[in-house]
Order: sequence, then C-alpha cells, then structure tokens
Amino acid sequence: MISLLLDSSNVDLCVGIIGEGIQDFTIYEAWQTQSEYMIQEIDKLLTKHSLTKDDIRDIIVTIGPGSYTGVRISLTIAKVASLALAIPLYTISSLHVLKKDNEPSICLMNARSGRSYIGVYKGKECILKDQVMKNEDVLNYINEHPDYIVCGDTKYLNIEGYKANVLLEMYNLKDSLTKYDDALGVKPVYLKD
Repeated sequence: MISLLLDSSNVDLCVGIIGEGIQDFTIYEAWQTQSEYMIQEIDKLLTKHSLTKDDIRDIIVTIGPGSYTGVRISLTIAKVASLALAIPLYTISSLHVLKKDNEPSICLMNARSGRSYIGVYKGKECILKDQVMKNEDVLNYINEHPDYIVCGDTKYLNIEGYKANVLLEMYNLKDSLTKYDDALGVKPVYLKD
C-alpha cells in the first residue's frame, strides 16, 4: 500500500507516491495549468509502478496558503479520491513543507501585491504561525534571524532560497499531520484579506 502526495499551491505541480519500496515524484512548473495535468500525472505514476487506485492507503495534501485556485485543485482531487476510496486524508501547511530538515526555516511564498506568505518552522515545530506579511517586513525578519534558513522560491525578493522536495517533506511529517477519516470536513487555508 502506498501514500499519494499532492501539492499545487504555488507554481509547481507536485505528485508523488511512497510505500512498498517505491518512492517516485513528479515535480515541474505548471503555473495555472495544474488542473489540466494532475490527474494524468497520478495515473502515470500508478501505471509506471503497476499500481491501481486500490493500492493507495492514504493521501497527503497541502491546504494552503498559496494560489487560491492552485490550493483548491490538489485539495479537491484529494478529497474526492479520499471519499471514493474510503481512505484517510492528511493535511499540511503549504509553507511547512518548504522547510529544510530540522533547521529553523523561514518558509516563504509570493502572495503578490508586495506581500509574502510566511511561516517559520523547525522540524515539526511551528515558530511563527503562517501569515501574510509585507515584503519589507519579511526582509527585516530575515535580517533579524541570520541563523535561519530562507526557504521557497524567493526570486521575487531577489534572494536565493533553499528548495525542498515538498513531497518528501510531506511524507516525513505524516505522523504529526491532521488526519481526516471524513474528507468533507477539510477546508483550504487562505490568508489574504
């Protein structure tokens, strides 16, 4: 039995499977086209490893913050699959999966309009709860915490950020995630006003 991992909260389409000696990921930039390819990519991974939907034991999905539509794409697919297959669904912050291992990590995503989504994590611990912050305040926070690792696609801030394998991070954090046996109760997280 395998875990299915899904994320489309930012510019990348991320689909993965882990379990029974299998660890395979598909990650590529698909800004505003994730909905066209995510189901296909799930099917490709299952077919590649001679698996079917019945081999999926659970689903792990990001719930935001991030692109309004992007968050909804992977979450909708995850909820439908969880309900159809009667399997549990695990959820995680889209920022938490950007962290670097167990190091204090400032996890960032472009929220547009001169703002960032920011969350600070160290392993499973949340140091700063996910929120929206002006980019100038984010840069000040980074300067005030020089020992923290800056993570995410931070080109919009003109700095280099650590780029995690978000799917592997999702799986590694699974035992600390919120588990839903009934996916109907899962709601996306939006932080913009």
